[in-house]
Amino acid sequence: MTALHTPATLNLVPFVSVDHMMKLVLHLGVERVLADLAGYIADDFRRWPEFDKTPRIAAHSPDGVIELMPAADRRAYGFKYVNGHPKNTATGRQTVTAFGMLADVATGYPVLLTEMTILTALRTAAMSALAARHLAPEGATTMAIIGNGAQSEFQALAFRALLGIDRLRLWDTDPAATAKFRRNLDAAGFTITACRSAEAAVEGAEIITTVTADKRRATILSDNMVGAGVHLNAVGGDCPGKTELAAGILTRADIFVEYAPQTRIEGEIQQLAPDHPVTEFWQVLTGDAPGRRAADAVTLFDSVGFAIEDFSALRYIRDRVAETPFAQDLDLLADPDDPRDLYGMVMRAGQG
Repeated sequence: MTALHTPATLNLVPFVSVDHMMKLVLHLGVERVLADLAGYIADDFRRWPEFDKTPRIAAHSPDGVIELMPAADRRAYGFKYVNGHPKNTATGRQTVTAFGMLADVATGYPVLLTEMTILTALRTAAMSALAARHLAPEGATTMAIIGNGAQSEFQALAFRALLGIDRLRLWDTDPAATAKFRRNLDAAGFTITACRSAEAAVEGAEIITTVTADKRRATILSDNMVGAGVHLNAVGGDCPGKTELAAGILTRADIFVEYAPQTRIEGEIQQLAPDHPVTEFWQVLTGDAPGRRAADAVTLFDSVGFAIEDFSALRYIRDRVAETPFAQDLDLLADPDDPRDLYGMVMRAGQG
């Protein structure tokens, strides 16, 4: 097994800061990044059996959750640290923050350290649109977005990049969030309608994306709000006790998930029996399972986020940042002249 790379100076690890991530995304173009990420995720999902997989390791509190999300194949190991604290916005903080690392399995040495708050928003949207490309009704043009917070613009742009969605119907409990969305994307070429309620937002929408943040069991969509032929992209329910859909919707939908052992704990299907049938989305990509089976089917992508998506995002950033100035070398690893003499290296540091 060969190393992912052999740096000239072993102590240095490429680091992508928030500033550099923003500049990289703008340099490449947001919709190109979203489409590229979807391609990387699809490539990795098609080789799903090659990965070591585990549900994320979570530490829950009354205020939120802190999680580690690891995944590895035979060449690389990746992990993400991420939190989810819905009350954070009240104190000017992000609901979700994250950073991640990619390492070489052959040596154990990290090859990339990067911010992942922005990258998680991008990969989540890319994953949503990738699933919808296989599950949404053919020719869909209109999407309702229920919840207009930090993830919402990325979702809209990803669905346009991958499916051509150009009509958006918006609703949020906070009108300021909808106004923020419209301000950010008003000149982006969408037809945007701000709606008075969730019920109004879903009228005429072939795709419904729910991406709310409250950490509680909620009913953002009731059963009578979802008609035949609709595709649901449920993003907000991502931890125990946090859901967005009425159980009645689930019982009549064809349900697709990332990794069933994790989704049964964290996703919408935590409301159902542990043996309720679901399809892991990688099986659709490999042709082992069908996606949308009929024009009048209700399809649900019960998205909670899985570590292989982060692994794909880390691979993508490693590949793209190498072509740009948007990284800096971080003195992260001890590199003594003699690998056995770590103590001597410490002592010599005081002699300079």
